[in-house]
Amino acid sequence: MTVVIAFLANVIVAIAKSIVAALTGSASMLAEAAHSWADAGNEIFLLIADKRADKQRDAAHPLGYGRDAYIFSLFAAFGIFTVGAVVSIQHGIQSLTAPEAMENYALSYLVLGVAFLLEGFSFTQSILEGRRTAKKYGRGFFDYIVNGSNTTLRSVFFEDSAALLGLIIAGAGIGLHQVTGDPVWDAIGSIAIGVLLGGVALLLINRNRRYLLGASPSPAYRAQTITALLAHPEIERVTALYLEFSGPERLFLVASVDLVGDDRENDVARQLRRLEGDLEQDDLIGKAVLTLSVSDEASITA
Repeated sequence: MTVVIAFLANVIVAIAKSIVAALTGSASMLAEAAHSWADAGNEIFLLIADKRADKQRDAAHPLGYGRDAYIFSLFAAFGIFTVGAVVSIQHGIQSLTAPEAMENYALSYLVLGVAFLLEGFSFTQSILEGRRTAKKYGRGFFDYIVNGSNTTLRSVFFEDSAALLGLIIAGAGIGLHQVTGDPVWDAIGSIAIGVLLGGVALLLINRNRRYLLGASPSPAYRAQTITALLAHPEIERVTALYLEFSGPERLFLVASVDLVGDDRENDVARQLRRLEGDLEQDDLIGKAVLTLSVSDEASITA
């Protein structure tokens, strides 16, 4: 729902900004129009990311399709960089060398104000969802947004943050142009918006790259998982644990455990399969694989 709200807000704002940019000739407004069109296109990638990540695992993809979310979110981040940042900086530089007079400041302020309200609403929705989910997993809001595995929520939050800051920068650039009569300020506003978008894009690219390479959860969650394993009466000790995100809020777990007693091989195998099923009841565990420990392996603790 957060992505859909962001998409609708960006489409409406992009159309309004494009019309005003054409009527006024403002470099900052053109940069903002490019920014909004880039965001609208990126939301489509994020919608695809959510849809693909929800596909159930199959023989071809035994860990599921969760990493598709990071691939399509990476496309969205590149869109911010190319369509948003590069276009804004390029047009700002062109406006510096050939500045143009601007007309109808009131119309620009009106559109920026309406855009701020729409973007603010979308931003508020991403904050509410982020707080709700962070609380669910016992994490701080900013820690979850910046470092969490939910890539679509992170993208919407930072895109909306950049949108609100970009509107303030655009308003400042247009305002200084009006006060001083110097169109250079408008061009500088366009360049500043491009730099802002470039920074956001690089942050999102880095985070998606991290999860595509295979990221582990926090040490606190690792300790919690060891405690949960040892809470099973059949498990005497844990000698190895491997955790990796296979998608947003979805983990792949591999552990070596020493079972209580000395049952027959077939009974032990059944025990392991049943324990794996129990572990996969956890919302975060997408796939669990348990193996038997060797007697001389050291135990690990929380």
